[in-house]
Amino acid sequence: MKTVRIAILCLLAVALSVPQGASADDAKKKKTPPKRRPNPAMAKVEDVAGLPRVLLIGDSISIGYTVPVRELLKGKANVHRPLTNCGPTTTGLAGIDNWLGDGKWDVIHFNWGLHDLKYMGPKGQNLADPKATDSHQQVPIDAYEANLRQLVARLKKTNAKLIWRSTTPVPKGCQGRVVGDSAKYNAVARKIMDENGIAIDDQHAFCIDKLDKIQLPANVHFTPAGSKALAEQAVASILKALGKE
Repeated sequence: MKTVRIAILCLLAVALSVPQGASADDAKKKKTPPKRRPNPAMAKVEDVAGLPRVLLIGDSISIGYTVPVRELLKGKANVHRPLTNCGPTTTGLAGIDNWLGDGKWDVIHFNWGLHDLKYMGPKGQNLADPKATDSHQQVPIDAYEANLRQLVARLKKTNAKLIWRSTTPVPKGCQGRVVGDSAKYNAVARKIMDENGIAIDDQHAFCIDKLDKIQLPANVHFTPAGSKALAEQAVASILKALGKE
């Protein structure tokens, strides 16, 4: 009899745990979140025969201008990018061989910086307070220089025309980064590019006086119009490298 009572109590507990009007099967089903629309910047590109091949390497800033660059270069170049955020130089070193693949590249337009200079917490917390005594930059500037030199050496082996895109500014009020650090990292990058005869698409200089018009408030990312403006800058440098100004 005791066993029967326990069984009845268990059934009642299950019944009470199921919302009114819902079946036990419904209660077991997990609500599936809506699928995010794929970012068109990450679409695979089918090359048009006879057109030069361009590779864009960079973080979310470059993801923002990838589609408008493709649109502006339609019929002039096949524009590819790694199907990921290329992050800091440490991620670049880990992924560069895979991103370059086995194909021939005519132009490679590349950048690392915003992820290198951002601050991390002691346990890897993202965008930590730069003033905290236990936070640190993800890739300190000395390591950034060493990593960037290795990446440039690898890129030069492709025999593509290389274009360094300077790191865009950190605006006031931006979490986890310090205003002015982009300029410091850019100075290191410029020294490396000058030593290697690599062209520079100076998007930092292009942006610095118009951040309030093209960049999101207190955010390193850009408005759609801002990303299009960066795309126009990138396209001008790419066409110059291709001899199609």
